[in-house]
Amino acid sequence: MKAVVMAGGPGSRLRPLTIARPKALVPIVNKPVLAHTLNLLKLHRITEVIITVYHLADQIQDYFGDGGELGMTIQYSVEESPLGTAGSVKQVQDFLDDTFLVISGDLLTDVDLSALVEFHRSREALITLTLKRVADPLDYGLVITDPAGRITQFMEKPGWGQVISDTVNAGIYVLEPEVLERLRPHQSYDFSQDVLPSLLDKGAPLYGYVDENSYWCDIGTVPAYMRAFSDVLEGRVRHIQLGQDLGNGVWAEPGVEIAPDATIYGPVYLGQDVKVKGGAVIYGPAMVRDFTVVDSRAQIERAAIWSHCYIGESAEVRGAIVCSQCNIRAKSIILEGAVIGDNTLIGRGTVIHPNVKIWPGKEIEAGITVRNSIIWGSQGRRVLFGQYGVTGVVNVDLTPEFTAKLGTAFGSILPKGSLVTINRDPHRSPRMLKRALISGLPSAGINVWDLGTQPVPIARYYTCQSVAVAGIHVRLSPYDERMVDIRFFDHTGANLDETSKRRVEQSFFREDFRRVYLDEIGTIAYAPAVVETYLRSFLQSVNRDVIRHARFYIVVDYANSPVASVFPTILNEVGCNVVALNANIDESRLAIQPYEFQADLERLGIITGTLKAHLGIRFDVSGERIFLVDDTGKLIPDSLAALALADLVLRFHPGGTIAVPVKMPDEFELVAARYGGHVVRTRMDARALSNAACGDNIVMAAAGNGSFIFPTFQATSDGMMAAVRLLEYLALSDTPLSAIVANLPPFYTLHQAISCPWEAKGIVMRRISQYFRNEEIDNTDGIKIRFGQSDWVLLLSDPDYPLFQVYAQAPSQPLVSERMASFVNLVLELQK
Repeated sequence: MKAVVMAGGPGSRLRPLTIARPKALVPIVNKPVLAHTLNLLKLHRITEVIITVYHLADQIQDYFGDGGELGMTIQYSVEESPLGTAGSVKQVQDFLDDTFLVISGDLLTDVDLSALVEFHRSREALITLTLKRVADPLDYGLVITDPAGRITQFMEKPGWGQVISDTVNAGIYVLEPEVLERLRPHQSYDFSQDVLPSLLDKGAPLYGYVDENSYWCDIGTVPAYMRAFSDVLEGRVRHIQLGQDLGNGVWAEPGVEIAPDATIYGPVYLGQDVKVKGGAVIYGPAMVRDFTVVDSRAQIERAAIWSHCYIGESAEVRGAIVCSQCNIRAKSIILEGAVIGDNTLIGRGTVIHPNVKIWPGKEIEAGITVRNSIIWGSQGRRVLFGQYGVTGVVNVDLTPEFTAKLGTAFGSILPKGSLVTINRDPHRSPRMLKRALISGLPSAGINVWDLGTQPVPIARYYTCQSVAVAGIHVRLSPYDERMVDIRFFDHTGANLDETSKRRVEQSFFREDFRRVYLDEIGTIAYAPAVVETYLRSFLQSVNRDVIRHARFYIVVDYANSPVASVFPTILNEVGCNVVALNANIDESRLAIQPYEFQADLERLGIITGTLKAHLGIRFDVSGERIFLVDDTGKLIPDSLAALALADLVLRFHPGGTIAVPVKMPDEFELVAARYGGHVVRTRMDARALSNAACGDNIVMAAAGNGSFIFPTFQATSDGMMAAVRLLEYLALSDTPLSAIVANLPPFYTLHQAISCPWEAKGIVMRRISQYFRNEEIDNTDGIKIRFGQSDWVLLLSDPDYPLFQVYAQAPSQPLVSERMASFVNLVLELQK
């Protein structure tokens, strides 16, 4: 027997699930619904099939091909315009020379087709309809039969007052070929509206077959789809195999990884290579399809997650559908009945309300609440750059194709034929993305010098000293191995300015790329003498003899970073006796959790104190920042370390100027006054500090996070230079670091982040300005309200997240706690 499978419907009621795919390819757990239909046909030995297609026909043809992989023979009938259920079958009449079966390709059913055909033949019927009993027949056509099963009446979508039966047309027919002789070719006919009522009026033998034990579901709506995949998982549909049974109602395909502390309550299906990370919880019925990552502490409940998705840390998806290739960022919440279309990005902390539908390709910015469906346009901010460059989840946000396009966009704003340096850390993720960037730059006529895997200060210095017009560094985020930062430098080695960032973004989003002719394509080469250039200038910039004479005994924690391949040479040149920690470059240790970082600092303090070393130094993995332990083994907080180094620098450069951000305590001015020095306050970003470091008489700049700039060497952060300058000044002062710190004026500061929707930020800032209009206000960066000496509050709008950052200082710890609490309450009140 042959079968005709009708798969031409557009699935309008299922949108946005069917925007990018035909309804027949919507996945039900492990396969498209049409694949389940074909498996049912094959189970009943019906292997010759013709599929009628119309909407996105090529997708169905590409997916199933000729049916060879299924052990079937499949042909296709492509409709130029919709012909209706019967008209589409008429178009394939030449294929049908005997009794045949017609079935809808968007039904999920386990009807006994063999029994259906046997019933048809036993009744010598012209057409036999499969009938199904339903609780709510109003949306279906009723079919009335006599006790023998012969159809006596059709009733199309009745009201409750007309309902006299609960049997409806299930969309599965067995027909004799002569039925098609009555239809004209190339005209639209529908079985239920045109063919069946006409034949019934003529007394044709039409029968209805009721399979009481079968499952049947028309997945025409989103609730029906949710019900269908849940029924499969709960075992209500026969003959469907769901991969390896892991027990407790969990099925998994090959390559699935489940963390030991993840929790899964069945029934749950996990597709090929799905990863469920630590602390994640999945409540069934739920399906998570191929190559999806469910990150740490995420929660999925009664939801359908399609393939190639990323469910971020602590995100929640409850009773919703997330279509393919979606990125659900950390702490987002998607609620009951919501549908997220393909290739959509849901920003961090976003809330999607119940029954909201988001059409494909949207980017929803972080921290907003979406209460209405989004069909046209995008609510995403059209920006690439954040606080740390272009940042994203590797292979989710930052894919090779995205990164190659980014390289081309960057190259397009630079002079044709110019040179760009590119550097990375040792991890495999930056290696992959660096190569993609390298492929994009030459296409815009840019030559590339590959620096390999150098500490960032070396990359910045080499970019500045060479003929390069710009530089790029690709790194793993220090505290999150899933994230990668792509940082762009200008010709001085400093971060790009805002104007250049906007130009890159315009080029990227408009795809306004410069494509050069073949003889103008850029070259790619390894840069010459990278480390040698840096070391030569470095050693000429410090007083080696003074440091050698001090015979320092220090402990250095290299954080398993590339600094370990360079800094030992410097320490050897200045005659230090060194105990090295974490000196092996290890890509698995480049990103560690904050508690691991704190444990490493505590260990550094214990070792430094136990060995009675002069100093303990911990580098960050980029080599740009240092964290200090004094000669007693005590960890020095970053702001205090910056103040101590400012004191040392100004001792030997009296009258000099120190540059620090506005968040730093007022005690910098007190220390500077000791030596006739001055303090310049800057905005919080690294570029602003670098610009200030280039000013007149600047002897040092400090960010207060372990970053230090010594502009006589380079105007960007350099942890190696900061460490050696600290040794030099300690040697010159002949004073231990603990004594330097003890001589500093005390200060009391706090920092806190406050949630605030993007749309409320401007309102809050305006209201704060009005509220404190009688106080001294500094707008260098954000709003800094001064109440007196060492008594102020700073309100900053976070550039990346729907947050405010609040910094406060007061004359004592109780006062600063009180100041912070009252100001935070005020900001929350002003959001209302």
